[in-house]
Amino acid sequence: MSKTLQQAKILLVDDDPDILELLEYNLAKENYQLAKALDGKEALEIAQTFKPALIIMDVMMPIMDGIETARKMKSMPEFKNTIILFLTARGEEFTEVAAFDAGAHDYIIKPIKPRALVSRINALLKRESAEETQEIIEIGGLIINRTQYAATFEGRALILPKKEFELLSFLAKNPNKVFNRDELLEKVWGTDVYVVERTVDVHIRKLREKIPEHYIKTLKGVGYLFSIEKA
Repeated sequence: MSKTLQQAKILLVDDDPDILELLEYNLAKENYQLAKALDGKEALEIAQTFKPALIIMDVMMPIMDGIETARKMKSMPEFKNTIILFLTARGEEFTEVAAFDAGAHDYIIKPIKPRALVSRINALLKRESAEETQEIIEIGGLIINRTQYAATFEGRALILPKKEFELLSFLAKNPNKVFNRDELLEKVWGTDVYVVERTVDVHIRKLREKIPEHYIKTLKGVGYLFSIEKA
């Protein structure tokens, strides 16, 4: 493991002490710096001083659930780039969608083998620590600043969770080129992170709610493309 990953701080958040103990045991062997919290409120308090690079969090917790906690964190500038990984027994689609809308980078359904979890964590940290391309994309009224992770449309700031921003940036960098779901999953989420195809559809739908639909076109049975021409 690289020096950067060895020094990464991870906050573990779950109301089950046995789960926390299991996570702590397996991640301590990877030399991560660890902190623990039993609910979302405590997680917010600890995160202020611990400043984790990644948070592993359950959904169902007392006082403040994981999705509300993620929303609050992503509204704070200091946690804008913090990676949030949900580890939960909740497998229904609407909960997964809500988690990604709240800013999640990954969503894992319990149980998962410890080595597989460590692999997913390593993959997330490597992707996030990669140097971002300094670039501004301007198409019509849409301006994407990849350096600042910011986007505007006709002067209006767009509120985009990290994966929505990365998906929009990737498509805009490759205008008029069609990508199927598998290609988008690989390019935006990576091959080491498991997400289902519907995740792409959810993120596309969310982007279309924020920018004119003519920018992202669907080729039925093929995939999606970013169009530089109005419909």
